[in-house]
Amino acid sequence: MLGLSLTLIAAGAILRFAVADRVDGVDLATVGLVLLVVGAVGVVMSLIRRPGMHTHSERVVSSDGRHVVEEHHTES
Repeated sequence: MLGLSLTLIAAGAILRFAVADRVDGVDLATVGLVLLVVGAVGVVMSLIRRPGMHTHSERVVSSDGRHVVEEHHTES
């Protein structure tokens, strides 16, 4: 997802700042801005949802029911 987001940012920047051509009915600068924003949102989402980060919780209750052990593990 991060690679796609960076590609959208690059394409958006090219359309927004480097393309001077005109297309009837399409504002290329606006399309570039939309791609930049969508790409930036994708980068933020990728960083928030880091696929390598996993949290595992475990709760163990003793056979007599008196002792509870809770463990939390975060793996990257």
